[in-house]
Amino acid sequence: MSEPHELLSKVLERVNRYLVENSDSNTRVVQCHPPEALKAKIDLSIPEQGVTVDRFLALIETYLTYSVRTGHKQFFNQLFAGFNLPGLIGELLISLTNTSIATYEIAPIATLIEQELIHTLNSLIGFTQGEGTFVTGGSNANLVAMMCARNKMLPEAKHQGIQSNPLTVFVSDQAHYSFLKAANVLGIGLNRVIKVETDDQGRIIPQALENAIAKSYASGEIPFFVAATAGTTVLGAFDPLIEMAQIAQKYNLWFHIDGAWGGAAILSDRVRHLLSGSELADSFTWDAHKLMGVPFVCSALLLRQPGMLTQTVSNADTDYLFHDHADAAYDLGIMSLQCGRKADALKLWLAWQYYGKRGYEQRINHLLEMTRYATKKVDECLELELVAPVQFLNVCFRYVSTDAPDLDQFNLELRDRLVKSGKSLVNYALINGKIALRLILANPEIAPTDLDQFFENILEVGREPKSFT
Repeated sequence: MSEPHELLSKVLERVNRYLVENSDSNTRVVQCHPPEALKAKIDLSIPEQGVTVDRFLALIETYLTYSVRTGHKQFFNQLFAGFNLPGLIGELLISLTNTSIATYEIAPIATLIEQELIHTLNSLIGFTQGEGTFVTGGSNANLVAMMCARNKMLPEAKHQGIQSNPLTVFVSDQAHYSFLKAANVLGIGLNRVIKVETDDQGRIIPQALENAIAKSYASGEIPFFVAATAGTTVLGAFDPLIEMAQIAQKYNLWFHIDGAWGGAAILSDRVRHLLSGSELADSFTWDAHKLMGVPFVCSALLLRQPGMLTQTVSNADTDYLFHDHADAAYDLGIMSLQCGRKADALKLWLAWQYYGKRGYEQRINHLLEMTRYATKKVDECLELELVAPVQFLNVCFRYVSTDAPDLDQFNLELRDRLVKSGKSLVNYALINGKIALRLILANPEIAPTDLDQFFENILEVGREPKSFT
């Protein structure tokens, strides 16, 4: 094996070529293979002796070849996309320094960076005296928020569990499935997650929420947690935060906002109003690895009331790690469910330093313009139709074929053929009983020409003769 710096130099050369390839319209987004066929293309077993440099580089080449190119301008599949240079540099530095952000002693500068970012994010949301922590994703943030709410409602739960107390959670029928997972982990139970009806735009109906809470009380249950979604996964809907906050306050319930997808809308003056009322929440989930484009994982949980995290997650038997010293107030591990935790905040801090507040606003505004452009493309094409109103950066549409007896099956097969072609990668969802292609605008580098190419690819596959059953 060569010297580490020589190997690293060769790897970085390949990284640079990879980025150039992503900008080439002839590069496929993905090379699709069934699992067994892909297994046959690479020896996944662990060798007895370390491999040669050439073999090692060949393994890297294979990995890059068969990975989905999420930085490609034809990747529209998830709530994340694109390439973030300062974030990549941050990821490299995190691994290079390889520390755990548990105590100030082991992670001094990383601790200060995380604290500054938590303060910044809280200020944006409107939490003047808040606290927070970086977590392993939006699902984990929602879990910890529910845990804080549970312990506030039942202070004895931390030591005794919830026992037979029938706690109930209220989310919209468009909310993320992580709330079900959280209820399972916390012993609340899936059946006590009450999904509240939404309107035709996917926003929770306030009166339906209040009715559900009243019904839960009448059944002898203990309502304790209400969650709004700021940017739903499928439709990009924003729940009515002010009305929901008022209902939660009326019944003395914890009010949480899942802003994993839409939280960063607050950085843009054009769509900041969608988060009006965020300051009324008790907690807020923010995923910087989605709309802000920071590499996975970079998520934060923000809380309005300081001290709640430590009260909820801290344990007494940690004197081997958390010592009584002058800098103890900077030991962030006591606020986290994790012990070992990467300094993910560095990626966001470097990205924000690189682009600045104004730069991020411009990036989000550009995505809004691209969403309008994509919506116009659908509206002007007789072979395409919108399946739901466009509210944010989610464009849900389908191909309309007069020859297809089943449009749902037609669109499923169209999407499957498109993905296998490697030309574009887009997801689908069931909306109001219809299969729709779900175009997500998350890559701030895309241009109208990229969207032109995307729709051309859609139409080309849809027009193929005898392509569909």
